Amino acid sequence: MKNQAEMPRGLGIIAGGGDLPGKVAAAARAAGRSVFILGLEGFAEPVVLAPWPHEFQRIGRAGRILAALREHGCQDVVMIGPVRRPSLLDLRPDADGTRILARVGRAIFAGDDGLLAAVIKVFAEEGFTVIGAHEVMGEVLAPGGVLTRATPDAQAMADIRRGVEVARVLGAADVGQGCVVQQGLVLAVEAIEGTDSMLARAASLRRDGFGGVLVKLMKPGQDRRADMPTIGPETVRNAAAAGLRGLAFEARATILADREACLAAADAAGLFLVGLDPADLS
Repeated sequence: MKNQAEMPRGLGIIAGGGDLPGKVAAAARAAGRSVFILGLEGFAEPVVLAPWPHEFQRIGRAGRILAALREHGCQDVVMIGPVRRPSLLDLRPDADGTRILARVGRAIFAGDDGLLAAVIKVFAEEGFTVIGAHEVMGEVLAPGGVLTRATPDAQAMADIRRGVEVARVLGAADVGQGCVVQQGLVLAVEAIEGTDSMLARAASLRRDGFGGVLVKLMKPGQDRRADMPTIGPETVRNAAAAGLRGLAFEARATILADREACLAAADAAGLFLVGLDPADLS
């Protein structure tokens, strides 16, 4: 019989939108971990959480969120899935939430990286260890190189290089992770609205001729335990609808959600997917 020190650590998943919370749960269960999902109201999808022990809470109920994680024996915590940052009015914090907001302090008004770093620190102070989704399911990280039948030509590579320059500036300012570039022109940059809304905006701004590219990179110094760049099948389909030729993202630092579906969607639309080493594009 295994002693307690040898038992796999219980995993709590703070779930935003999309199907990645369920995929993390399945990978954790396959590794012998106990799993509990705390779904954030308004973001987490009931059908994704249904197969797993779970409950829903609004973001401001920090006291209940922490209590639920403890009740289910969670030691490690993964934060996964998109969440729109609420306003202070929307938070309506409970007593513990108010206490935690005081500890987070000015980070609540900072960029995403500053806020996430403060949240990770709070979890640590409460006795939990925050880990990255890729530490549970390593195969989710995008590999390097061209992954599709289509490949970027010289014009596309020039647009990718321009996109890398812009994404680095955005990331350094803690604004966003990506941008859309067409024929050397920056059509759109990602801010609080997220990638899909950026792509919809870029679609209305595209020019005649060769289509553009979406570029997504990790922010400089970004903590890999939260908010890693993510590409999913819907991202690929939205890029195709926006008239883009392909997507370029940082290899081994981007979550490629449902790789087979992403590749199938890209090949069906004639788009390229390419994992980048930004150092090679300096």
